Amino acid sequence: MPPALLRYFFIVLLLPCKLVAQTSTVIVPNTEQSDGVQGDSIREDATPVGGQSVIFSPAKKRRVIQATEISERLKIDGHLEEAAWKQAKSVRRFIQVDPKQGKAASFDTDVRVLFNRNFLYIAAINQDSSGRKALRVPNFKRDFSAQSHDLFGVSIDGFNDQRNAMAFSTNPYGTQRDWLSFDDFLYDMDWDGLWKVRTSRTDSGWVAEIQIPWQTLRYARSADSTQSWGINFSRNRRFSNELSAWSPYPRAFTSTRMAYAGLITGLKPPPPSPNIRVQPYTLIADDRYNGSEVGNRGNTKLKIGGDLKWAINPNTVLDVTLNTDFAQADVDRQVNNLTRFSVLFPERRAFFLENASLFGAGLPGNANTGEGGSMVIQPFFSRTVGLATLPDGTSAPVPIDAGARLVYRSLNRNYGGMYIRQRGIPGSPATDFAVGRYVENVGKQNRIGGLFTIKNVHDEDSLKGHQNGTFALDGFFRLGQSLSYSAMVIGSITSGNSDQGMAAYSQLTYRSNQVVGWLTQSIVTKSFNPEMGFVSRSDVIATTPGFYLVNRAKWLPKWVRNFEPGFFVELYHKASTGYLQEAQYNANPIWLTFQNGGNLGLFVKPTFQRLDDGDYRPLDLSIASGKYRYVRYQAMFNSDPSKKVSYQFSGETGRYYDGRLNYGRASLILAPIPHAAFTLNAEVNEFKDVGEYSGTIKLYSIESRLAVNPRLQLISFFQRNTYTDKDVWNIRLAWEFQPLSFLYIVYNHGTYAGSVRTMDRQQEQHIIGKLSYLKQF
Repeated sequence: MPPALLRYFFIVLLLPCKLVAQTSTVIVPNTEQSDGVQGDSIREDATPVGGQSVIFSPAKKRRVIQATEISERLKIDGHLEEAAWKQAKSVRRFIQVDPKQGKAASFDTDVRVLFNRNFLYIAAINQDSSGRKALRVPNFKRDFSAQSHDLFGVSIDGFNDQRNAMAFSTNPYGTQRDWLSFDDFLYDMDWDGLWKVRTSRTDSGWVAEIQIPWQTLRYARSADSTQSWGINFSRNRRFSNELSAWSPYPRAFTSTRMAYAGLITGLKPPPPSPNIRVQPYTLIADDRYNGSEVGNRGNTKLKIGGDLKWAINPNTVLDVTLNTDFAQADVDRQVNNLTRFSVLFPERRAFFLENASLFGAGLPGNANTGEGGSMVIQPFFSRTVGLATLPDGTSAPVPIDAGARLVYRSLNRNYGGMYIRQRGIPGSPATDFAVGRYVENVGKQNRIGGLFTIKNVHDEDSLKGHQNGTFALDGFFRLGQSLSYSAMVIGSITSGNSDQGMAAYSQLTYRSNQVVGWLTQSIVTKSFNPEMGFVSRSDVIATTPGFYLVNRAKWLPKWVRNFEPGFFVELYHKASTGYLQEAQYNANPIWLTFQNGGNLGLFVKPTFQRLDDGDYRPLDLSIASGKYRYVRYQAMFNSDPSKKVSYQFSGETGRYYDGRLNYGRASLILAPIPHAAFTLNAEVNEFKDVGEYSGTIKLYSIESRLAVNPRLQLISFFQRNTYTDKDVWNIRLAWEFQPLSFLYIVYNHGTYAGSVRTMDRQQEQHIIGKLSYLKQF
């Protein structure tokens, strides 16, 4: 990299550190106080802290709910008929978070908490004069979209450190949504806790009854028999798109910003003790192949394995997996990539999803909002495990023999390690993967840490083994309720190779009720090679500043909640030469968020592209080397996602390199009843004289979800890609016959053209039956 350009990068990397020392966020003190016990009071006209638009500080005196101890075990049915519920002290009078921050909620939510020696019980009576007809539940998908459903949620801070939370929420039909939150910045959205919920619906609202085993929760060991925890309750009444909370917080944040949470008192949890969850499985699979390239063969196999989770103490959890299987995971969706960035396919395998926030450090990228641009830098990406690149350049899934993960979390520090043994197959030797992570909490909401990865590929026959490793240093600093700064530096090294590479990023983010802004700078050198990680683009210096406003002016029509114009820039220089390779200036003069949750946006995108010999060409189009300047125009529209019929559309038009490209993507979602939901997607790319190619590439898909209840569902997915001439079917019957114990029956079928399209089509078919059983000791 040219020395001048390297100096420029590090100046931009370090500049925010100087700026943030001189920047402060204006926070209006919140003097609202309430003891929060039965009959708790808070002024109904109270706007916490001076208005709907301010980022107010947490209350000096937290609201309080008192838990009631009982001896009996309750029947969880959503009806609250036991006498114990009548004895419980209740809290109500929720405060709006959105749309009218600080005003009283339109309808009362009555919350009660009981406990015995085995469980924590939470009941919510969600009052609504419109009754059943106001409820919005488009589907029964676990971890459903919070923006589309009515929901009641609880966030629990068992260590009362005002940083971390375990969150549980449900919709009126008892569908579960749960996740772990760390500083309201990092989230394990795919964490599935062991808990139970049942609901009932009436003409005056709906009721949720939740049962959480003490063993599921994490809390401190205490010499006192009685504990107090941080807690908050939230509710989304989707018919009016109103979000409210028991202990209010600014609308720019989420319900897991635990500095704003209240307190639950009177708890007597059993002393934390080691608890063990074992989840063995048995699988039968029938695999069939038919085609001149894949062969005509078939085989049936029996597979046995399982997982073990041992909560050694409240801070430390050990996970072990043997003969790992991911048959129930969703299949990847096909993507036609029109950018110069590699596609990051999401992790869908349960073992790697848990604690992903600890090991998944890096720059996530967000091309949709512009925050960080399209750059993704991750020193560890779990999808590199269990997937091998064969000598012919193709990729193939590889069995995982065993793995283990140890994670420790506390008020002062978090650390963990993971080891995976990948089986050897023809063309891919046995491989060991190891990753370690350490994070030290500094002050109230700051962190500094390090991460390393080691990949050891064994020698096998003619294939020579090698080792590859990375080491990263990173930090996150919350400089105010609205301002945060994060940065990371990563180095990579490979045995037998003198090339050593590096990558780094720096990101300053400001988020308030009125403005969201960011300045992101990143670099990836040409020789950076994280074999256990992911970078969306190498040999690049990326500069991506931007902002958008959140305006709720009185002149807006009543059906518009937010007017959010913005502007963001993506500049990409080649690190080895310093030349500007790509620039995109995104003007977003119109972005409307409607009161019903829909959106309308218009974008203008002046673009510069410099293609050198050897640079990546989208879809392998034969675009000549040179410089290209053009303007593209984009429109986006989303209707209310909670309705029985909703739709989304995104369209672009304009010049594209040396030709033109018209792009359109549309989705139609039909959810006539919560038990049946269907999604139809269509994507069309129409090229005109792009690299001498003119034609249309289409991508279609149909998804359906048929459910008896949230625990018994039939999910199907079909996709056709005309670019690869590939069809994919995935059908999955899932029955959760008891919490986190499943029976799966899976059918996968794929057809695609061979290397010579006039030949016969290649076909794969897989039928899988899998039974897993969870037992907690």
